Amino acid sequence: YVMLLTLSPYTPTYRDRVAPPGVMIRPHLNGFNIAFNVSERSTWQPYVDSMHHFLQAYDDKVQEERNIECVAGRYFIQGGPEGEEKKACRFQRSLLQSCSGIGDPTFGYSQGQPCILLKMNRIIGYRPGAGVPVSVECKVQKGNESDLRSVDFYPGNGTFDLMYYPYYGKITHVNYTSPLVAMHFTDVKRNSVVPIQCSLHGKGIVNDVHNDRFLGRIIFTLSIGK
Repeated sequence: YVMLLTLSPYTPTYRDRVAPPGVMIRPHLNGFNIAFNVSERSTWQPYVDSMHHFLQAYDDKVQEERNIECVAGRYFIQGGPEGEEKKACRFQRSLLQSCSGIGDPTFGYSQGQPCILLKMNRIIGYRPGAGVPVSVECKVQKGNESDLRSVDFYPGNGTFDLMYYPYYGKITHVNYTSPLVAMHFTDVKRNSVVPIQCSLHGKGIVNDVHNDRFLGRIIFTLSIGK
C-alpha cells in the first residue's frame, strides 16, 4: 500500500517502452481487409456507418464547445499542477475535407474511392517528430506499384500538426481528441486484392520492425469490385 502511494495517477513511472508510437486505422470492421462492391450498397454501408460513428466526437460544433483554437506548428505545452485539467486543441472533422463525410456522406465508398483514417496511438508526454510534423506515406506493400495510382491526404499534406502534442493522459486531458490523417484512395485497381502499407515518417519514428505491423506503420488490403 505504501509503495502504491508513491505512484502518480497521471504519468506512468516507467515509460522506457512506450515510444515510438504505433498506428491504427478506421474503419476497422473485419480485420484489415476492406472489401466491397461499388454497385452493392450493403457491402460498403457498414464502413460508412463506422466512419460516421467514429467521427461524432470530431463534429465541428462539438469541438468548438469543448476545445480551444491553438497555434499551429508548435507543441502545446501546458504548465501548472500535475493534476490540473489540461486544455485540448480543436480537431474538427471539416479539416478532413473530402473525407469528412460532410460533402460526401459515403466517404467515397459509393464511387469506389474509399477514405481511410489513420491515427497515432496516444503516448503521455510524447512529442513526435522532434519539432517537425510527422507525415504519412502509402504504397503497395507487395506486388505491382501501379495498382495504387493516386492517394490524397488530409488535412494539408498528410501531417500530424505539433499543436496536438504532448498528450497529458485521460485523467487530466479529458476532452483530448487524437489528430487524424485521412487517406483518400482515389485510384486503386479494381477487382483485385491490393495490399497497402501506410507508414509514419519523422525523426524518432520507427516503421521497419518486421515482426510488429503496427509500429509506425500499418498494413491492410483494399478489394474494390464493380
